[in-house]
Amino acid sequence: MQAFEHAFRHQQCFAYPTEAVFGLGCDPLSEVAMLEILRLKSRPVEKGVILIAGDFEQLRPFVHIEKTPPAHQQKIFNSWPGPTTWLLPKSNLTPSWISGDSELVAVRVTDHSLVKKMCQRVNSPMVSTSANPAGAEPARTSQEVRSYFGDELLIVDGSLGKQHTPSVIINGLNLQTLRA
Repeated sequence: MQAFEHAFRHQQCFAYPTEAVFGLGCDPLSEVAMLEILRLKSRPVEKGVILIAGDFEQLRPFVHIEKTPPAHQQKIFNSWPGPTTWLLPKSNLTPSWISGDSELVAVRVTDHSLVKKMCQRVNSPMVSTSANPAGAEPARTSQEVRSYFGDELLIVDGSLGKQHTPSVIINGLNLQTLRA
């Protein structure tokens, strides 16, 4: 956990197990680390990434939850913690390297115990994007992460959660499901 905290605080990216696949993560406010993730994945910045957190209070500075209808807010909070990612209106704090070319930001409150501990340790959400080059299958083991990215990337040891598919993504403004 100490190596993870060092990487997070020193603008480095890392891999870690999530609910279904290994993710690549970093401090969402570190442009340096985020650009490294995009380079590793060959992913355009315009697509945006997910912010994953241990609780909603860690996400609050990045979103304008009050801009979603109250009934939708209830659905959002009832789905967490869990494997549902919501697109919510972003705040001025949310960097464009997180939200991409959207006025919304993808956020999730996890129920994965290791990820919750990681977020609590740094008192922040983390970037969460699947650990794979664009177009390749997401890594499900640390060995697969190494085969994609080599030995230089810090891999946080741990087990995947019980999900078999990546999180559902729902637009919090209109409840449209974008990824089932």
